[in-house]
Parts: sequence; structure tokens; C-alpha cells
Amino acid sequence: MKFLVVGLGNPGEEYAQTRHNIGFMVLDVLASVAGSAPVDFISSRYGWRTQVRRAGHQLVLLKPSTYMNLSGQAVRYWLGAEKLGVEQLLVITDDLSLPVGRLRLRGHGSAGGHNGLSHIEETLGTQAYARVRFGIGADFPKGRQVDHVLGSFGPAEWPDVVAGIDRCVNLVSMYATSGLAHTMTDFNKG
Repeated sequence: MKFLVVGLGNPGEEYAQTRHNIGFMVLDVLASVAGSAPVDFISSRYGWRTQVRRAGHQLVLLKPSTYMNLSGQAVRYWLGAEKLGVEQLLVITDDLSLPVGRLRLRGHGSAGGHNGLSHIEETLGTQAYARVRFGIGADFPKGRQVDHVLGSFGPAEWPDVVAGIDRCVNLVSMYATSGLAHTMTDFNKG
């Protein structure tokens, strides 16, 4: 079975380690631990792409180059190019409402104010696709949300970020092998 796993983020070095790019960070780790040697992302249409195998399943990993607010273009294109349905799509994105490093997997739902998810929903015409929300915390002064989202994690947050990334890599593997319901049961605790 094949899946398209999309990590949301923004292209460019200035965004590389920001909270908003946690999806890119997860895919980088997933690609580095996929086999006996790390795999490289190749510049392709609408993003950087690579393929890995996890437990006998093919995962097409995509980091869109369209910027967050236009992520749906990349998702729609690569679903078509890979001949996949939305039931074979998993999107990884940041979430302000969750503590740093906490994961929440859902099979459908609203975008919750997230511009990347909103554009994917609008472009695909459905909310029925799996998404992992990765907590980035909401510890910022009123009116400073953009600075928080586009800022880097603090030194005290990195242990939770690293642990969350490791759990998210395991979540992706379980999702591919065991399906949505079983994975939600294991990872949405607490």
C-alpha cells in the first residue's frame, strides 16, 4: 500500500527551525531513519519529495514549496500524480492549542483556523483526510501569535520537540501498517 505523507511548512532557510515548520522537521527525521541510509529529498513540482518504505508500505514524503497558505496545490497535484485517494493522505502540521510535543491524530475535521489545512480542505473539497496536529504551545503575549508561530522553539522546549518528533515518526509507521482507528487509540492518549 502507498501513502502520501505531507509535512506542512514554509520553504526557505529563514523558516527552517520555526514552529510552523514542524511538519518539515518530522519528514526530515522520517527520511533519515527509513532505511540503512538516509534518503534525500528531490526538488519536484510543488515541493521536495522522496520515497521510503516502512513495514512493507511505500510512503511518498512531500514538503510543499508553495508556502503554507497554498499547501492544497501541492497536495492535490501529488495525490493525482501518485494515483492516490484522500484515504491515503496524511498531513502533519503545527497546532497552537496543544502543548509542545503533544500529538493529536484525526481522520477528518475543521481546519481550526490553520491556513494550510484550510487551503487543503478548499482545494480537495473535503475535510475527510487524516491529519496529525503537532503541539507548538501557545505561550506568547496577546497579539504576538505570528511571531510565536514563525519563531524558533526555546532551549527548554527542545526535549519535548525531539520526543514529539520521534513519536510522530512512529505514528506515521503505525498509520501505514495498522490504519487510522488503531493509531488514534494508541497516540491520542493523554
